[in-house]
Amino acid sequence: MNLRYEIILYWSQEDQAFIAEAPELPGCAADGESYQQALQNIEIIMQEWVEIAQRLGRQIPEPKQRSVTT
Repeated sequence: MNLRYEIILYWSQEDQAFIAEAPELPGCAADGESYQQALQNIEIIMQEWVEIAQRLGRQIPEPKQRSVTT
């Protein structure tokens, strides 16, 4: 599955962990002890989010395309 959603990664002092969020997929978030682990975890959660939405017959948002100007 090729997921092209934006991922936001940040350190949470409160949780003492890196947090990864996919804002285009409501409620889709993961954490990890390292930046890399949080990224790996969010990729798994994103796939599961889409699979569950498909099974439930829910609409899956199209990834937003960001334009970058230089």
